[in-house]
Amino acid sequence: MSEQKLNLYSRRDLFRVAKDYGLTSTFLAAGALTGVVTLPQLAAAAQSTYEKRYKHEPKHVFKFGASGFNEKNLLIERAGCLQFVNDLEERTDGQIRIEFIGSNQICGQTNCVKKTQQGIVDIYAASTQNSAGGAPYLNVLDYAYMFPNRASQYHFLYHPDSQKILRDPLRTNHGIHFLFSHCELRGIQLGLKWEDKPTVTSVEQLAGTKNRVTGTQLGRIAMELMNLNPVPIAWEETLDGLKQGLIDGAETWMSAVAYANMAPVVSQCVDLKFFCGTEHTAMSAAAFDKLDGSLQDAVMESAYLTQVHVQAANEAALVNTVGATNPQMPGTIFAENNVRVASLSDAEISKAEQMSSPEFNPGPWEQWRERINGWAGGIDTYSEIYKIAREVPKDMLAENVEPRRWWKG
Repeated sequence: MSEQKLNLYSRRDLFRVAKDYGLTSTFLAAGALTGVVTLPQLAAAAQSTYEKRYKHEPKHVFKFGASGFNEKNLLIERAGCLQFVNDLEERTDGQIRIEFIGSNQICGQTNCVKKTQQGIVDIYAASTQNSAGGAPYLNVLDYAYMFPNRASQYHFLYHPDSQKILRDPLRTNHGIHFLFSHCELRGIQLGLKWEDKPTVTSVEQLAGTKNRVTGTQLGRIAMELMNLNPVPIAWEETLDGLKQGLIDGAETWMSAVAYANMAPVVSQCVDLKFFCGTEHTAMSAAAFDKLDGSLQDAVMESAYLTQVHVQAANEAALVNTVGATNPQMPGTIFAENNVRVASLSDAEISKAEQMSSPEFNPGPWEQWRERINGWAGGIDTYSEIYKIAREVPKDMLAENVEPRRWWKG
């Protein structure tokens, strides 16, 4: 596998260092090192990071529940969690200190949002789709084929209107302050039952398969309309489901397959691109509101900087680390695990869109669309996001989207 570094220390060694300097300082140090990294180098970097972070007494200490993320898999799916921690602590000169708790130690994909709402953690990272169980307004991102590409997703997150369409209603209805997100589009990741079958080229070939679905209610509508038989399975149990053949595939995105070590049990990634895969970081609105104005500004600037970082870094990682291309770069996770990327033609994507999207098949979406629009104060959320998503060309590369500070209008 192509990686940025070669670690000459074990996970056990890492946790020994963490006993002396704390997990967050150790993870931040490990994430910053490049090349061949030895245990003494890690320990020295962790000590330096610890001393810098603990130079001043903080005004605020926040717990960051990062579901299954850690310093290693954040180099595969570049969700930006540790970059945000590092930048915010430096930007505030230690007035804000964040304790990063990943690897599902304090919360997982489906309950991080709930534990944030309960005050158990202050900041969390998980997919918006898994978080929709605790914050149903997040379904607003999940209308089928609302976003034609990753560039349109980033364009929306930077857009000033994302404030009134996404962020403000999420805050009002669920007490969650949306910060930044990685962007991919979901497909069907087929298990080993499909290893010896021809590469999928049409949505009809998937008809009748049984596939894991996330916590998103709208994602299930799209899958039912394409005869993909959604089965709710917790993210943490999906690997076993694929391994044992209990399901044909899983509805998720490609870097999620790679970071969660699912590549050995996935044979084909069918790039349906049918709705959002957004691994977002957000915080408790109550925690944000406790900060004075200058510290609130710092949180937003760090969120913006991290959003810019994620936009570039994840696009590079998809090519160089994951292997989510056709053909693939040698040494990538997909290449080394014989995972095929099943790219569908524009005509096939259009066919799937006509089967499942509110634009062509509005009836099945009406109840949820009305509910979401009500939560948003009467905004026609689908139409508004659909229009913004098409302000950028269909063939635009995601890394070329112009960053904007969305909260400044």
